[in-house]
Amino acid sequence: MSVQRRLLPNISALAAFEAVARLGSFTAAAQELDLTQGAVSRQISALEDQFGRRLFERDSRNVRLSTAGEIYAEAVRSALGQLRDAALGLMSNQHGGILNLAILPTFGTRWLMPMIPDFVENNPDITINFVTRVGRFDFARERLDAAIHYGLPDWPEADSTLLVRETVAPVVSPAFLADRAIATPADIGRLPLLHMATRPGAWTEWFEHQGLSAPTGPGMQFEQFGTAAQACMAGLGVALLPLLLIAGELQRGQLVPAPGQPMQSRSAYYLVVPHDKRGHPPVASFRDWLLGHVEKDPAVLAW
Repeated sequence: MSVQRRLLPNISALAAFEAVARLGSFTAAAQELDLTQGAVSRQISALEDQFGRRLFERDSRNVRLSTAGEIYAEAVRSALGQLRDAALGLMSNQHGGILNLAILPTFGTRWLMPMIPDFVENNPDITINFVTRVGRFDFARERLDAAIHYGLPDWPEADSTLLVRETVAPVVSPAFLADRAIATPADIGRLPLLHMATRPGAWTEWFEHQGLSAPTGPGMQFEQFGTAAQACMAGLGVALLPLLLIAGELQRGQLVPAPGQPMQSRSAYYLVVPHDKRGHPPVASFRDWLLGHVEKDPAVLAW
């Protein structure tokens, strides 16, 4: 067998290996692949013979990956995923391409998603697959082409293009405001504060922006702005929220500003593209379209 052939195993054997590695069972893998257990076992044995390495440790009850098998399983899982994505692209979109995009939960839902129909209309040959990610991740491992990220433009080995800067302000429900004496920013410090898990220092930064010391003490914590906004509307406390993401609630009067000056956050929203995806046509089309929307939308720029 040539070296090249030895390094390119049979795809059926790789599928069997991935299934056993993921399910931890030859029987379960055989059922998933619609094969006999013996056929799966032969596929794994062929791989082990081909590489001269044991991929699984077997005993009478269990099967588990060897050290070499664990390393190989991660690579095989990624490679098979890329092949599936490529096949899906060929079948679903013969003339365009696929964009695998990571978005932030609330920002993606409230800011980006209402604009997506325009992108689809103007780019009918591009299919976008959305996943939710908060914080940094490995683009290659996650098989993602781009991300909308909140933070600083310092993502390693990637280009960060500014989309929107963020202004935050304290808000409350109308009933909460009517029932309490809230006349100055200092009064807010004596009220229940709602905190974002992803912005642990936000309230401290805001109080310093008002020339005040931040209060100490616990408060309710939320993972997503949408949940925090709902809690605020329910009268549970004062929330420090991005004005861009609660424009609807403010316009409908469900939330109202509390005393104090709005503050521009140090971080902002960026479109992040890894260097190896710069030339990917769907990425370039999406970036140009998105920046065009940002530039011509006065409501976005106003924030």
